[in-house]
Amino acid sequence: MSARSKRSAKASRKLRRPFAPAVLAKARTLAERYQVVLSCEEGHWYGRGLELSRVFGDGKTAEAAVTDTRQALTAAVATLVEQGQRPPAPAITGRRTEQVNVRLSAEERLLLETVAKRKGYSGMSDFIRAVAVEATR
Repeated sequence: MSARSKRSAKASRKLRRPFAPAVLAKARTLAERYQVVLSCEEGHWYGRGLELSRVFGDGKTAEAAVTDTRQALTAAVATLVEQGQRPPAPAITGRRTEQVNVRLSAEERLLLETVAKRKGYSGMSDFIRAVAVEATR
């Protein structure tokens, strides 16, 4: 995502309205359990949610980016709750019991590993899973 897109996403978050206290409390509790993926570009930190990969935050430090991202995650979860939708479960609570094997060329594997690392994922499997799950929403 370009710096311009990130700025526009952040600007749109500032337009959010207040939420009912019970909705906000539920959203904060869930958002605190979500994982934040960080990256640093040109000395500025950017964060995004692992469970809600289209939710972003930023800051001058890693801590500020995490705080900003958690605020954005809280707003996103509160919006989902208000709309009667079920927010995704935190990644740490999901038991993964199924395995899928995918054959890749050496070039494809290198490309996926490189992109996963650049986007802050701990490994190619997490990256592929996040992209696939997001595509189903």
